[in-house]
Amino acid sequence: MDIFAAIAERRIQEAIDRGEFKNLRGKGQPLEMEDLSGVPEDLRMAYKILKNAGCVPPEVELTNEVSSLRRLVLDLDEGEKRTKKVRELNFKLMKLEMMRKRPLSLDLLPEYEEKLLKKLEKE
Repeated sequence: MDIFAAIAERRIQEAIDRGEFKNLRGKGQPLEMEDLSGVPEDLRMAYKILKNAGCVPPEVELTNEVSSLRRLVLDLDEGEKRTKKVRELNFKLMKLEMMRKRPLSLDLLPEYEEKLLKKLEKE
């Protein structure tokens, strides 16, 4: 066992002996384990620190904005404001797809899917 692990174990045991772990919040409850298996091992600690600080990666932030805009667009009546929000939503969807570095998915832009398919059928 390396020296730091030994020191940590000794300090944990001393805290147990003093009773510092007796009344912890969530005692007896299962731990909420985070799945960081998709994050490279050398980046996991940095991601965890950023998450605890309330920071999210740009892709996640943009995904949240897209989700909010979708709900807003569904609630708006037809008109100029809705049209602007739909354009903003489409722009953010395309930006998100470019960030993910994969081909544009027609599932994300259903209002254009039919138009594009008709155009492709003509050619």
